[in-house]
Parts: sequence; C-alpha cells; structure tokens
Amino acid sequence: MADFNLEAMSLKELRQMQKDLAKAISTYEDRHKADARAKLEVIAKEMGYSLADLIGVEVKTTRAPAVAKYRHLENAALTWSGRGRKPQWFADHINSGKEPSDLSV
Repeated sequence: MADFNLEAMSLKELRQMQKDLAKAISTYEDRHKADARAKLEVIAKEMGYSLADLIGVEVKTTRAPAVAKYRHLENAALTWSGRGRKPQWFADHINSGKEPSDLSV
C-alpha cells in the first residue's frame, strides 16, 4: 500500500484523491456484485431456473432503436422516427406549409 503524506498535499490534490477513492470504491462494489450475480446465475441454471425466475424480478428487454421515417433535406444525419417530440427542423418544415411526405425516408 502506498504511503501518502496527507499534510504535504494541496487541497486540489486531496480533492482529486477523494474523487479517485470514491470511484475506486464504486467500481469495487460493482465488480463484486457482478461476480456474485454470475455465480448465482450458474447455480440457478444448474438447477434448471433462471435467476430472474427465482427472485421474481422481470428481466428488462432492450428494444431496438426505432427506424427513421423522416430525414432532413439538407443534413441527412438528422432523422426522426415519428415518435416522441417533433424535432425543430421537422416542425419548421410543416409550419412553412410543406408536407411531411417530403421528408419521408
């Protein structure tokens, strides 16, 4: 273990050390939780169950991102799936009296 002379360190160095320690503690806990979960999943699988079945927690499934339905005429990197809040470029297009179909992918 490293020896630190805390009295000789500046406030900036002490605060940086505090941040580094908090991060180290957090990652340590995360690693150990992941290790424990992996061990429990192996045991559950050996017994014919999933860990989610045993603890009664639903496993969240990730959805694929929505497919783009509209694309900006001048900047092809700007797209919108038609879900959620309308992007400003789409609203401006519609407010200028043009059709949404003009922007269809």
